[in-house]
Amino acid sequence: MIRYLDLKLINDKHDAELRQAVNDVLDSGWYLKGEATKRFEAHYAKYIGSRHCIGCGNGLDALMLILRGYMELGVMQSGDEVIVPANTYIASILSITQCGLKPVLVEPRFDTLQIDDARIEAAITERTKAVMIVHLYGRCAYTTRIGQICQKYQLKLIEDNAQAHGCVFGERRTGSLGDAAGHSFYPGKNLGAMGDAGAVTTDDDDLAEVVVALGSYGCRQKYIHDYQGRNSRIDEIQAAVLDVKLKYLDAENRRRKEIAAMYINKVENPLIHMPVSDRASVWHIFPVFCEHRDALQQYLQRGGVETQIHYPIPPHQQKCYREWSHLSFPITEQIHQQELSIPCHQAMTDEDVNQIIDLLNMFS
Repeated sequence: MIRYLDLKLINDKHDAELRQAVNDVLDSGWYLKGEATKRFEAHYAKYIGSRHCIGCGNGLDALMLILRGYMELGVMQSGDEVIVPANTYIASILSITQCGLKPVLVEPRFDTLQIDDARIEAAITERTKAVMIVHLYGRCAYTTRIGQICQKYQLKLIEDNAQAHGCVFGERRTGSLGDAAGHSFYPGKNLGAMGDAGAVTTDDDDLAEVVVALGSYGCRQKYIHDYQGRNSRIDEIQAAVLDVKLKYLDAENRRRKEIAAMYINKVENPLIHMPVSDRASVWHIFPVFCEHRDALQQYLQRGGVETQIHYPIPPHQQKCYREWSHLSFPITEQIHQQELSIPCHQAMTDEDVNQIIDLLNMFS
């Protein structure tokens, strides 16, 4: 069986370094807000190209800390609107609603799978305060037009960079393109921890200061609570693990790109629609599209290939957002009905990839 994502195989490549990093934390006797965290935050900020990196508990917390930070700074208030892609993972939207803000869903383009910048301006109202772009599947969602729209209407541009560690737009990395970015280091990400972890990156000194406090019970100084904060901190072991793996991220992304190119160039089955080639993408997810998606998934399973669906139910059809059940987003719904994610990670061999290609080409 070719697993969709073999985390043990991926991490085994760095086994000795990872074990040493964990042992160093154990030997230090310091498990939170120590040297490992400072070191990773500094290295990741430099890698992304931002002035600040603040580690936190997970990707959802990272986005919430950004939004809460803007609310504490008076940039936003309860009931304000944040534009977000309709086809995103639920966490992007949860971050907005859990801060008392209102998500405004905008359709993506089917070819790029990213928010359609031609539809954003029509969704702006007097209550709109931000656009949250989500670099889904490892592809860059930012466009020059989005940047111009945010400048024109004085909107904050927030990046959900949970799926795109190492992706670039021109010479800049995602996570440094907007006013602030949330990052997830869930184990299955391109840069994955061995548990939950996340981070905020920004060049905004004021926002960074508030985010640090909000993630530590609202404290700027111990036992002095300026905000109604939360407990959301990256731990030393996760920071140490991530610091090891960060050194290999670009090389591992290059391997993902090689595999993606093999798929795009060699799969010729007209029943299976391949994603548009994108040199900048880091292919966190390699999606294929098929009108007979469920049959294709079962066929691949029988052929010894594990797959995933990202995501079977779009946010506006989820029970937790039942107030949106009357809404229709045809492009989003088509993506969610046809998408199938096939294995694409740095531990795969060419033999694995060619086996999958052969199976895809023989599907009927």
